[in-house]
Amino acid sequence: MNAKNNQPDSRQTGETSRRILKRDPQPNLFKPITFRKITARNRIMLSPMCQYSAKDGLADDWHLVHLGARATGGAGFVFTEAVHIEPRARITPHCLGLWNDEQRDALKRIAEFVAQQGAVPGIQLGHAGRKASVGRPWEGTRPIAPDYGGWPVISASNKPYADGWPEPEKLGRKGIDQQLELLAAATRRAHQAGFQVLELHAAHGYLIHQFLSPLSNDRDDEYGGSFDNRIRFLLQSIETVRSEWPENLPLFLRISATDWVEGGWNIDDSIRLAKILKTASQVDLIDCSSGGSDPRQKIPIHPGYQVPLSSAIKNEAGIATGTVGLLHGPDLAESVLANGDADLIILGRALLADPVWPLRAAKTLKSNSAPWPVQYERSDIF
Repeated sequence: MNAKNNQPDSRQTGETSRRILKRDPQPNLFKPITFRKITARNRIMLSPMCQYSAKDGLADDWHLVHLGARATGGAGFVFTEAVHIEPRARITPHCLGLWNDEQRDALKRIAEFVAQQGAVPGIQLGHAGRKASVGRPWEGTRPIAPDYGGWPVISASNKPYADGWPEPEKLGRKGIDQQLELLAAATRRAHQAGFQVLELHAAHGYLIHQFLSPLSNDRDDEYGGSFDNRIRFLLQSIETVRSEWPENLPLFLRISATDWVEGGWNIDDSIRLAKILKTASQVDLIDCSSGGSDPRQKIPIHPGYQVPLSSAIKNEAGIATGTVGLLHGPDLAESVLANGDADLIILGRALLADPVWPLRAAKTLKSNSAPWPVQYERSDIF
């Protein structure tokens, strides 16, 4: 203390300030993270993004190069696009599938290559339900009639997605049981193919989401009406996956945390669901996206617009979350993790545009734990 003015000695104040401001040598974005027995080298995940480039559901060289580039580019988790459990589950005729062993073997070489590059290979399984049988985005995302290669669609109810879309077949109990059997078979193949994390797709207005949302589910049986009934198909799907997926491997769940439509699924529903999943200890992380259930949605899109959804679920339910949506800047991604709003940063467009985004981000954040592949070291000039 300074005896004259009874104030702390300036030298002591400076030392204290330096201690307080001392920077963690490793940014949060580049700290390893572990789920069950799987540890990823950082908190960056390639979001599942459909490429609409498969034939008969088979992964080919495009998928190998697309996913392999993001693995060599430094991402911690590299996820396939949505892989569908039966032919009519596909969004388009050009989407990936996992209903036979040939498709499993085509994905196996991709999982192996991703792992060889130091990333964790992940697979997302899903079913498009009433949003299936449409054209690719660059061809117009409109329903394809059966005469032109389309197929009949299924859903929780017989409500079409939008005007001009086909009326889906409402799944009965036998149909629901069949879907769970198909999911179990695809899960087995996913493990045989060498994937280390599985994500169940329950977002964006696809089949599981169609059961969750009151906007698409008007059933009056044990799968409709109350919240507990509407989440039943999801809980059975999780149990089905867990019955086939090894206990020591993690399971992620992608949800739309809100429909962005009055009277639809909302963030309070998501928090309530997350608390149930936390208690059951079957799901390791909730991938927090939003929307897709109803064309009337009004989404306030801006950088980090879905971070509050992830933060609410993580902090109120006590479960790990990932956040996605316009998180293009390394500083923004780092601040989300530092503030405890998410455990993973899930990147879509940013990694489409720049496969080595993680390596550039490491430079920006002054991380020393993201070395360039030796083949590319000469280009490390950013």
